[in-house]
Amino acid sequence: MYIPKLHEETRIPVLDGLMRSHPLAALITMGSSGLFATHLPMVLHREDDTRAVLRGHIARANRQWRDYDAAVSALAIFAGAQHYITPNWYPEKAISGKVVPTWNYAVVHAYGKLTIVEDPAWLLTHLNSLTDTHEAASAVPWKVSDAPADYVESIAKGIVGIELSIERLEGKWKVSQNQNEQTRASVAEGLAKLDTEASLAMRSLVNGERKS
Repeated sequence: MYIPKLHEETRIPVLDGLMRSHPLAALITMGSSGLFATHLPMVLHREDDTRAVLRGHIARANRQWRDYDAAVSALAIFAGAQHYITPNWYPEKAISGKVVPTWNYAVVHAYGKLTIVEDPAWLLTHLNSLTDTHEAASAVPWKVSDAPADYVESIAKGIVGIELSIERLEGKWKVSQNQNEQTRASVAEGLAKLDTEASLAMRSLVNGERKS
C-alpha cells in the first residue's frame, strides 16, 4: 500500500483498535486462478507487540481454502472510517478557487501466512470467541451454548477455520493532515454539520482522535 509518511500509522494499539472496531475483513490470497477475496469477520488475538494472529472461518464450499498458495502471504484488509471531503469546506475556495475534492479514510493491512484449521475443538473455541466478542454489547448476550449442541455441531461441519499469523501491519490514516489548521477546523465543522454516523466518525479522526 502506498503510504505517504504524513499518513502512516504505526502504533500497535491504534492499529489493533481499528481491526477490533471494524472486524469485517477482506481476506485476499493468491491461488491457481489468480487473486481471490472473501469478506469475513476476523478476531484479533495478540500476545505482545510482535506476535498476533487473526482468526476467522469460511464456508467449506468456498474454494479459497482449497486453492491458495501457502508460500505467498495472505492479506487481510480492515477498512475504518471513510468520508468524501468537498472543496466547499476549504476556506481557500473563496480566495483562489484552487481546491479539489478528496476522500478521507483509515485502513489497516495485515500480512502473513495463512493456516487452514479443521479441528472441531478449535472451531468451537473460535465460534465462542467470535460470538462473545460481538454479543458483548447486548443486554442479554446470545451464546453458542444457547443453541442445541447437535445443531452447532452440524453447522460447524460446514465451515473451516482460517488463521493468519501477522508478519507485517500497515496503517494509513488519510485524514486531512496535509491541510493547515484553519482548513482542518473547517473540514471538521462541515462533517459535524452533516451529523451522520460516518461524518462524525471522520470528524473525530480529523480532530486527531485515534482510539486504541
